[in-house]
Formats: sequence, C-alpha cells, structure tokens
Amino acid sequence: MKTKATAVALTCVAALALSACSDDTAGQTGAGGTGAAGDPVDPTASLDGVELTFWTAQNTAHAADQVIEAFEEATGATVSTEAIPDLYEQNVPTRLASGDRPDLMFWQPSISTLPFVQPARNLLPLDDEPWVSDLGSTEQSLGVIDGTRYAAIVTSPAMLGVYYNKDVFAEAGVTEADFPRSYDELLDLGATIRDETDASAFYEVGGDQWPLQWQVQVQLTDQPDAWWDGLNRNEESWTDPAVVDAITKYDEELLGAGLAQDGYRTGTFTGQAEALWDGSSAMALNVTSFQSQLQAEHGTAEIDERIGWFPIANSEARGLYSPDQTNGVVAFATGDEERQNAARQFLAFWLGPDYADFIDDRKIPSVQPDVPSPEGMPQTAVDQVEALPDAHGVFQARAIVAPELHVALADMIYGEKSPQEVAEFVENQFDDIARAQGAEGF
Repeated sequence: MKTKATAVALTCVAALALSACSDDTAGQTGAGGTGAAGDPVDPTASLDGVELTFWTAQNTAHAADQVIEAFEEATGATVSTEAIPDLYEQNVPTRLASGDRPDLMFWQPSISTLPFVQPARNLLPLDDEPWVSDLGSTEQSLGVIDGTRYAAIVTSPAMLGVYYNKDVFAEAGVTEADFPRSYDELLDLGATIRDETDASAFYEVGGDQWPLQWQVQVQLTDQPDAWWDGLNRNEESWTDPAVVDAITKYDEELLGAGLAQDGYRTGTFTGQAEALWDGSSAMALNVTSFQSQLQAEHGTAEIDERIGWFPIANSEARGLYSPDQTNGVVAFATGDEERQNAARQFLAFWLGPDYADFIDDRKIPSVQPDVPSPEGMPQTAVDQVEALPDAHGVFQARAIVAPELHVALADMIYGEKSPQEVAEFVENQFDDIARAQGAEGF
C-alpha cells in the first residue's frame, strides 16, 4: 500500500502529465525558446503597461518584495504575487494542469524537484542569461536539468551543520580544538555533553518530523558519485547496507544512547531553537531555516555571544548544502513573447543592478562571489557561507527523487518501523515516483 507521502508525489507527476496532454499551449515556447533567449537584456528598459505574475509559497510570499518594488519603479512594469496554498509542491502542478501558469515562480532548483514542473515543456531556458557566469560554483550547479538551465539562483542554498550553545560547550570543557571531524566524533562529543552537563546533547524534532532526516543524511556523505549515479539509474538501492547502517546508528547510538532530549518524539522546530538558546540542549543539527528562526528572535550581537556553528560530514569536518524553493526562480513559456522577455528582464534586474540591495534588505549571503554578503550577519551565517564551496549535496540535490525519509523515521521513533523497514519504505517510494516520471531504468 502506498503511503500518503508517495501519493502526494505521484499526484504531482500525474498532474503535470495531464497538463502536457490537455494544454494546447504547453511546449510551444519551451526549450526551443522565444527566439529572444540569449539576446542582450537591458535590466532597466521601459516596460510600461506590462503585467507579470509571480507565484510563491506561503512562507515566501514577501521574499521578493524589495526586488519587485525596485523593478516596478525602474521599468514601469507591474508584478503581482500570488501565494499558492500549502502543500506548495503539490498544489503548483495541480494549478499548472488546469492550464493556469504564472510568468515567474519560486521553485526548488534541484534535480529531484525541478522536474515536477516538466521544465522542457513549460519553462524558458536560461543558459545564456547575463547573470549565469556571476554565480558561485555551487549555485551554478543548481537549476540545471539534462544540461539546460531552467532556474535563476537568487539565494544561497541552505547549509546543513551543527548549531551549538557556547555556554554549554564551555561547561563541558569543549573548545574549538575538540570540534568533531567525523560523525562518530560528533556522537562522542554528544556523550561528553550528556555526562558533563544537565543539557541534552541534541534536540531532535519528532513532532515536526522533517528535521529527523539530517542525522542520517550526514552519514551518507561517503557514498561515491558512482553510487548516486547508479541509484538514479535503478542500479543501486536505498536498502544498501550503508543506508541501513546509517539509520541504525541514529536509532541506537544517538536516540537509544540518550543523546536526545526526553521528549524527542514530540519535539518541534521552534522548540529546538528555544532549547538551544536557553541551553537545555547543546546542539541542533539543522539547515539554514534554523538560522532564520534565530535571527527572527534575536539580534546579531546576541547570537554571536551565545550560538556557534560548525560543519560535519560522515568522515570529515565538511558541511552539506540543501536546495529549497527560496533559492530558485523559474520563468514560464507562456506564448506571450513580450511577457517572456519581461520575465527574463526581471531576472536580469534581480541578479544584476538590484542584487546588492536585495541581499542587504534580507541580510542573507550572496550567491555572487563579486558581490559581498551584507555586513551585520551573525558569525554563524558567515561560517556557513565559507563552508558552502566545499559542501556535499544532500540527497535532494543528488537523487532524481527526494524520498520522504523523515516520514519513515518518524514511524521508527515510535517503534512502528525497524531501520530495515525505513530503508525499504524509502526505496519503494523512490521507485514509484521515478517510474511515474518515466525515469530511465525504472
């Protein structure tokens, strides 16, 4: 029996398949282009009377406000945003299937999620846009499917690493020289915290579920490129012993060893930030959304005084990057050449003359090496920027389907699945969705 998570993903695939069959305009201007792709773009050229639509998720409804306001003032265009209800990744394909489409949209620029909107049929290719060569090396690797760029990268991908409470570390006698250089050393550090302080070593988020995946993801960083390539061709499996061992280690050597807080089964994302801040937990393994949560509640000086960050992988002190839907913006092939060119101009403006103002307004890292990140970011954010160029990709960036590992891990922490059964759940979901997408080998 398929899980709800599998059903959601399959709904996305089915909706876009329906769109391709029922929408007579689909594909008329995709991949083959408007005839204007690659032509010079003047970011501030007049666009009086041109109206563009921009779809966002509910949590990114205001993320582009600064650039939209500046673009409208510079060009005379009008850009209207519409927040699509959650679940964003399910409801967008459903809207597209009905024949509705925006000019621009936030969308995760990963090989596992970008295909949900059938880019070759529905999106404008962006390979020759003036901003592409300005992106950093990691950002240039995102937004590309089958050798064609379909997404502009406007924000830095989330970084996965360990946030820690400096006071708890000091109480346990932990200095920077003691920072772990492998996952096993991270668990050893957790045991030290458990034994030397009243704090839990980690705060785990069983209630909100999605952060459960990160402890396992970190352990998969030694899997070679050939393994991921084989997985995407159905020649390798999520039931590989390395995956099962990673799940087992999380279950037995972290949760089973008392390294998480007592209420880890019902822990929440906001509770994790509160526990790290007040020192009832020493560490939180999470992505940059945790950084945003801290910055929403505390100033830079406060964060710098109390919270630190370090990267970690399975066998080295190296971070992981995780694309999300705030990182990428795609432009749709609507069949209206004026609007398509205006959408390209909007992206050129965003990643051109406005980019420094945009990142300064949001106090976020720059995706362009030649544009400095804003002053005043917490040191935790600065450390993540420095770790990005050498970071591993999480499986959302490496696998053609992003299975919902966290759903099965949530079952595991309640004793409803064994580590082997978690791996089998992930493998079955991965195969189902890859097959529905028509992936080669499935």
